[in-house]
Amino acid sequence: MAALIHRPEYAGYDFGPEHPFTPARLGMLLDLIQSLGPAVEPIQAPAATRDEILSIHDEAYVAMVEALDRGEPRPEAERFGLGTPDNPVFPGMDRAARWLVGGTLHGARLLMSGAERRVLQLGGGLHHAQKDRAAGFCLYNDLAVAIQAMADHGWRVAYLDLDLHHGDGVQSLFYDSERVLTLSLHESGHYLYPGSGHIQELGLGPAKGLSVNIPLEPFTESGDYLEAFEAVVPRALAWFSPDVLVIQAGADAHFADPLGDLALTTQSFQRLYRRVLDLAEAHARGRALFTLGGGYEAQVVARVWAILYLTVMELPVPQRLPEAWLDRWQAVLGPAMGPDLQDPEPAFPELAGRAARTRRNRDVVARLLDALEACWNPDAPREGGPPLRE
Repeated sequence: MAALIHRPEYAGYDFGPEHPFTPARLGMLLDLIQSLGPAVEPIQAPAATRDEILSIHDEAYVAMVEALDRGEPRPEAERFGLGTPDNPVFPGMDRAARWLVGGTLHGARLLMSGAERRVLQLGGGLHHAQKDRAAGFCLYNDLAVAIQAMADHGWRVAYLDLDLHHGDGVQSLFYDSERVLTLSLHESGHYLYPGSGHIQELGLGPAKGLSVNIPLEPFTESGDYLEAFEAVVPRALAWFSPDVLVIQAGADAHFADPLGDLALTTQSFQRLYRRVLDLAEAHARGRALFTLGGGYEAQVVARVWAILYLTVMELPVPQRLPEAWLDRWQAVLGPAMGPDLQDPEPAFPELAGRAARTRRNRDVVARLLDALEACWNPDAPREGGPPLRE
């Protein structure tokens, strides 16, 4: 079993009824978890303090979030990525974001203290937030705050981003850090926000080779995705020798998600989560901190994240969804929602251009590995991971 972190205040992170990053996603998920049973009692972590936020974010940016939270008019807000369609201002935004940061940070502390080896934070995953601005529905970067705390603890941290979108905020915040390996699988930035995450983005100075990006073609299916994962991620973890894995488990790489064009199924997410846990055992003493992230199709996110919960907790994954849960959420789920937790097989008709996509994805992976081998220097000793600047 693992520790579960959540508290009702997470629902306050709410950009409004028309915004895709809605807290209703968590409401459906929590209800499904409880309906599947046996439910694990969540830990209610404290909100992050202002100083903890400032371990990553600039004072001027945090002060702007606080001022807008108080209702003060600030015409320069958009310069900080605030008051935009992606990141509209809402009452309580500073406190709501600090609750999410606090949960992820508390998960990191449970791992650092040895109290837990595996933690699932049912929230967070705000991977786009930058040091000095909001971006992509993300106000404060909870992942970066937790990673920084673990790096300050002396740990090597491997960050694995499974979201549809490139984990650009986390990458940029640790782009020159020798204690942090960032790995991101995502739809190519040539086609999708935030337009980054190319294979040439490898890190700076002594940290070159510690930023690893696997940009995938639109409509990449499960087989190609998992093949790319296996070609790169285990090799990178074996070389880096991390003390802990931090995983952003966005669900928007699912084929039905409206904001992108990858084509994973619930079955492939389950295989992916199981593989990540195995890699944590092999390379990080089993230590793993999972957060949520993106995911914008109602009938997908609750199922995918319930599978994440069941997998992390080592609980069986049933075939059928609880009928009472389906009845309660039918208006949100829509008439196309079936009775099964997993997708049907096959989940969708064969997509055109499969062979060409496979060739392009394999070419990207091959070029990435060539670049990484040049950075990693295969003739150098690998015991204990790469050298660290103290």
